[in-house]
Amino acid sequence: MSGRSLNISRFLTVRAAIVAVLLLVVAVLPLFVTGTDARYVLKVLTFVGINVLIVTGLALLFGYAGQVSLGHAAFYGLGAYASAYVTATLGMPWFVGLAAAIAVTALGGLALAVPSLRLRGHYLAMATLGFGEIMRIVFVEASSITGGPDGFSGIPLPSLGSFVFATPQSIYWLVWGVAALAIMISYNIVSGRPGRSMRALHGSELGAMASGVDLVGLKVRVFVISAVFAGVAGSLYAATVGFVSPSTFTFHFSVVLVAMAVLGGTRSLAGPAAAAILLTLVSFPDIVLPGLSRDILAVVQDWEVDIYALVIILVVLFLPEGIAGAGRRVLGLLRRGVVEPSGSDSGTGQRGDEA
Repeated sequence: MSGRSLNISRFLTVRAAIVAVLLLVVAVLPLFVTGTDARYVLKVLTFVGINVLIVTGLALLFGYAGQVSLGHAAFYGLGAYASAYVTATLGMPWFVGLAAAIAVTALGGLALAVPSLRLRGHYLAMATLGFGEIMRIVFVEASSITGGPDGFSGIPLPSLGSFVFATPQSIYWLVWGVAALAIMISYNIVSGRPGRSMRALHGSELGAMASGVDLVGLKVRVFVISAVFAGVAGSLYAATVGFVSPSTFTFHFSVVLVAMAVLGGTRSLAGPAAAAILLTLVSFPDIVLPGLSRDILAVVQDWEVDIYALVIILVVLFLPEGIAGAGRRVLGLLRRGVVEPSGSDSGTGQRGDEA
């Protein structure tokens, strides 16, 4: 028993080492981005971090709780406009704008969740789609607050006290730091009782109810948390770009987010984060393959929506569990190779797998 426990600890140490290496790579990456295109590359990588933050919330909602949302771009826009209005129009600090984004998107998530409690499947998807389209029209028509179709400009850079995140490197670290914090919070949620409740809800609502899960409270909380993550991402986006317009928060972007969640797989946070990185970089192939001609870049941008649709179809057909499922199979093989004591008989190894 002690030998098996030692091998399990060794396996967990390997997983912790992999996570530590990934965090280190993300942290030091800006130090190695140099050259004339450094500002552009860092801005793209910052957008990647923003999408990872949004998809982390969507992973809780879709991947764990099984609730579909085709209107997450609306929460993203609510956070962006709330933060922009508070900081640019009212002249408040960015941290206050961030708090406003959290409050507004939490109310938006609550407003969407409560009427949708009895909906499931494609009915819920249509309800969230309608919410997203309504908010897009609001962003256009509420011109006194949002700037209308012309957009909202003059948004100040993010700051904490007297420190202003004025360089691409500092903004990159801010965005990825918040994304890492969101992933840690989400991991704590899914590792405890709420995570077990969400998995039960995903499997069967009747089964979860029979097990004593508060379905109403759980759905509302997951919707609100997911919306808040998107709102925080919107606040970061507005401060990073300095300009927001309704064309950013469209149904197309909601579909992109769903594609990331589907490709990432269910019951995972790492899978959707990896999918967010991959599919965001699809829009910027010159970052991955420097030197691509403008003609190739134009073709990729023209077929971007089709690429996302093709990804969803291929994942559903050939990789239904997404990146997370493939990763779990690899880790399962690694665990069996590391955990099973060498030289033990087959019966001992079998008991170790079942434990």
